[in-house]
Amino acid sequence: MAMMNAAPKSLESILVEAGGPVNLLRGSNLGPYRFPVIPPEFTNWRDEVRSWKDSCALLEQSYHMTELHLRGSQVIPFLSGVAVNKLDTFPVMRAKQLVLAGHDGYYLADAIIFREAEDFFRVVGAPFASDWLLYNAEQSNLDVDAKKDDNFSIRSGTRDVFRVQVQGPNALPLVQEVSGGMLPEIKFFNIGEFKIAGKTVRALRHGMAGEPGFEIYGAWDDQQAVRDALDKAGEKYGMRKIGALAYSTTAQESGWVPMSLPAIYHGEEMKPYREWLNNYFLETIASLGGSFVSDDITDYYVDPIELGYKGIIDFNRDFIGRDALAKKAENQRRSKVTLEWDDKDAAAVMQDSIFPGDGAPAKFLNMPMPMYATFQVDAVMKDGKTVGISTWPSYTANANHFISLAVVDVEHAKPGTEVTLLWGEPDSRRNTVEKHAVREIKAKVAPAPYFEKVIKTGNR
Repeated sequence: MAMMNAAPKSLESILVEAGGPVNLLRGSNLGPYRFPVIPPEFTNWRDEVRSWKDSCALLEQSYHMTELHLRGSQVIPFLSGVAVNKLDTFPVMRAKQLVLAGHDGYYLADAIIFREAEDFFRVVGAPFASDWLLYNAEQSNLDVDAKKDDNFSIRSGTRDVFRVQVQGPNALPLVQEVSGGMLPEIKFFNIGEFKIAGKTVRALRHGMAGEPGFEIYGAWDDQQAVRDALDKAGEKYGMRKIGALAYSTTAQESGWVPMSLPAIYHGEEMKPYREWLNNYFLETIASLGGSFVSDDITDYYVDPIELGYKGIIDFNRDFIGRDALAKKAENQRRSKVTLEWDDKDAAAVMQDSIFPGDGAPAKFLNMPMPMYATFQVDAVMKDGKTVGISTWPSYTANANHFISLAVVDVEHAKPGTEVTLLWGEPDSRRNTVEKHAVREIKAKVAPAPYFEKVIKTGNR
């Protein structure tokens, strides 16, 4: 309570007191992100995971997604200065994956942006994109107004809209039924409007883990009628509600890295932003964990090119990070891949963490999400050398393997390449990490997205 009454401190001042960003983040005791409101499981997380492959899944997004509402006649010119995307064609009732970079081309954040009207946009995702856009909107002289709708990790009450996803092979017939046969044809990443249980909703047409689906949203006060209709009709389609444990594994199968360390902790150009951020923002209290260790914070960063976003970048106009990204595109160093962990090595780590022999045990390998920090960065090795970093690990019940998303040197990015992942956190200073010894886990490079190219096809 004393913290809540104290004057907020800027991230910049906190970094100075901590002796730099690595010291600050490596010393934070904040654990992995916990999804608010929804239970860990509605039934059991294994069958919940399998439902988006075998039948139909209902995923909850009303509580953990941050929204930023952008209004005004110059939102597109504003976004053109801060986002890497091609924005010259962006009609109403369309959505894009908005990607943001720092001044030196490192990745900051991404989110989905919905164009609801000529002068109204919703930015939906983790808070990092909304925070950066809100800061820049406050500094802008353009006709753009930004209002943040924080998620339920830091607030409660009501929101502008509820939001759920319906995914899987039975998603289309289910949504057709609950719409009374009035579902319009909605092209990929387009938005359609229709009614469920007499309530007007909108739906973004997209896919997740290689399967078609809809992100349905509508007025907050209308949600119960919509949910009841989905629950009732969903019984015949094998629909399962997805709890927090299963939800946490969706990104790994889809090949999307949702929470890389935002490149804000270094450089003079980012100093004004660090002075604007304070200790009520996740960027300030977040933790950095994993087996990759460096005193240089930039070694923990990734860039949009190696994350696979090169095709959406508009190099024909100026934006923050444009020149640096152009150089990175000309000389791409790393590529995004999936790492498929060796089953026996993973099982040996699990056994040694709970039934240790002599010496220090292994770091506990939690299921289905082994992450133990806000941002986790593990070292990927080849012939004794670091060749990449692994992040966002999980156990997927659709493939019965531990997998993680990684960026590795391009010469080692071919599927089938054998590498070694270091599991654990050397010399950890965080109370949330138990005493342990780092272990090696063999891994094999696999494609990303893993679901579409491995689980769905059976090809490795």
